[in-house]
Amino acid sequence: MKVELLNYTKDAEMTIAQAGKLCYSPVGVDEIKETLDQETIGKYVKMLSDLGHYSPIEHVSFTFAVEGVSRTLTHQLVRHRLASYSQQSQRYVKLEDFQYIIPPAIEENEQAKKIFVEAMEADKEVYLKLVDCLYEKNYREMLDLGYSEKKAKSQAEKISIEDARYVFPNACETKIVITMNARSLIHFFTVRCCNRAQWEIREMATEMLKLVKNIYPALFSNVGPGCVSGPCPEGKMTCGKMTEVREKFRGL
Repeated sequence: MKVELLNYTKDAEMTIAQAGKLCYSPVGVDEIKETLDQETIGKYVKMLSDLGHYSPIEHVSFTFAVEGVSRTLTHQLVRHRLASYSQQSQRYVKLEDFQYIIPPAIEENEQAKKIFVEAMEADKEVYLKLVDCLYEKNYREMLDLGYSEKKAKSQAEKISIEDARYVFPNACETKIVITMNARSLIHFFTVRCCNRAQWEIREMATEMLKLVKNIYPALFSNVGPGCVSGPCPEGKMTCGKMTEVREKFRGL
C-alpha cells in the first residue's frame, strides 16, 4: 500500500480561524487576520475541533493518491459520499497481469495462501481468454461499420475488456485519488481508524491521518477512532482496547 498526500489547502488553520471568528465578529476577515498569530490560531482551531464545531473546518481540503489497495477497500471508501474520487478504470485499462491484495490471515496460512494464489492466477488466465474470445467478433463488427483498421482494433479491445472485467475478484489491485474536506476527513478517521473497521481500510485511514497530522497538528490533535475523544461508540461491540487505542493515536 502506498498513500501520498498530493495537495492540501495552504494556510488551512489561518483560513479556519478567519472563517470561525467571522461568525461572531463585527469586522471583516482582513481585520481578523491582523489579530491572529500562530499560537492564537493553533489554540482556536484545537478548540473548534474539541468542541465539534466543524463548519469552519469544511473550508479546507486534502487530496490523496492511494495505490496498492483492493477493490474491496474502494467499495467501502466510496460510501463516504462527501468526497471526490478518481479511480483507475477496469473498463478502459487492459490489465494484462493484474496484481492482487492478499489478506494477512491468508498470507500467514500456507494452505490458504496456495488456494488463494491459484484462484487469482486462474482469474488472470480466464480474463485474457475472454478478451481474446470477444475481440475477434468485436473487431469484425467495427470493420463492418466502416472503422479504419487502427480504430477498429482500439474499439474492439475496449468493448472486449469492458465485459471481460466481470471476472475480476475483489482482491484486484487498484489506484485511486481522493479529495475530502477536513470535516469529512475527520468523520472518515472516526469510523475507519476504529479496530472494528476492515483491516485494509483501517490501515489506509491510519496512514492518511499520519500525513495530515504532521502538517496540521492542531487541527487533527484529537482525531482518530471515536474512543480517542470520548467513550467507545460501538457499545456492546467494542474491541475492549480503548486505553491501547487512545495511546496509539494520541502518539501518532
